[in-house]
Amino acid sequence: MIIDIREVQDINSFYKVESLKGVYGIIWVLVPILTPVLGITIGVLVIVWLEREISAGLQQRIGPEYFGPLGVLQALADGTKLLFKENLLPSRGDTQLFSIGPSIAIIAILLSYSVIPFDYHLVLADLNFGVFLWIAVSSIAPIGLLISRYGSNNKYSFLGGLRVAAQSISYEIPLTLCVLAISLLSNSLSTVDIVEAQSKYGFWGWNLWRQPIGFIIFLISSLAECERLPFDLPEAEEELVAGNQTEYSGIKFGLFYVASYLNLLISSLFVTILYLGGWNISIPYIFVAELFEINKAHEVFGMTIGIFITLAKTYLFLFIPITTRWTLPRLRMDQLLNLRWKFLLPISLGNLLLTTSFQLSSL
Repeated sequence: MIIDIREVQDINSFYKVESLKGVYGIIWVLVPILTPVLGITIGVLVIVWLEREISAGLQQRIGPEYFGPLGVLQALADGTKLLFKENLLPSRGDTQLFSIGPSIAIIAILLSYSVIPFDYHLVLADLNFGVFLWIAVSSIAPIGLLISRYGSNNKYSFLGGLRVAAQSISYEIPLTLCVLAISLLSNSLSTVDIVEAQSKYGFWGWNLWRQPIGFIIFLISSLAECERLPFDLPEAEEELVAGNQTEYSGIKFGLFYVASYLNLLISSLFVTILYLGGWNISIPYIFVAELFEINKAHEVFGMTIGIFITLAKTYLFLFIPITTRWTLPRLRMDQLLNLRWKFLLPISLGNLLLTTSFQLSSL
């Protein structure tokens, strides 16, 4: 039997090409998944470092400075330590609910990042109902917190879970009314369209100037949704021994820790998109665009500028929630609910009615 060497070489080259296609296919699937996760993780580490540095400055003390330059790797060291700590389970609690609660909370928050546009062409899912998807998905996170606190079989944790449910239900309504007013101004529920609607008049076209009352209500409601001071009643250390975190340790405790900062980051990103013009920067951006002749051949540079502008606005806004944590006292539960039902709800509803009337009169 005579074997042609050229046929063997063709078969080998065919299998090599097919194997390379399989490797490239796996890479093509993993890169879009791992890139946002890596970016979000780095963003959380930056927030933790910023909070420690700002709190140190407000309290006139030295913040983290030994692990890495200016202490930038301190948050990474703390996360690594939690990863290797012992994972304890309550002996008389519901271990299934206890274990699944942190996952539900963090997955619900991660899904919200799919509708965040960092540039016109840089968004995972440009949906026609993007902002309402965020509101709907963010409502799932308190469920994870509630079942985890119920599964802990701890009275302090369960009381914190009840506070989470009451606080979340209370402040989601004015938050939704503020988003409705922005959607009326933009004639769309898409996050990309909302940013584009603010680019018509540059800096003065931002919704911050057209909706100042809505901006203040959105800020207060987002702080309450993120359980940040002065609205951190579900995790009040002096009253509830850290709430849901009382019985948690190791990686599960780390998931709750990361989820709180992820929620803070997504809220700041939505403030940037809804009220601060997103990736638009008006005159300076136009100057840069003309200088480098950004067009279809320079889309990568344009996307880089858009990402930088969006993140710069987001982290500048983060100074507000970080500063309030170290300057304002915690509210009582009755004060928190009175603020929502007696002040924020009627004001946000009146703001929505005024916005609707102005939009109808302009038709």
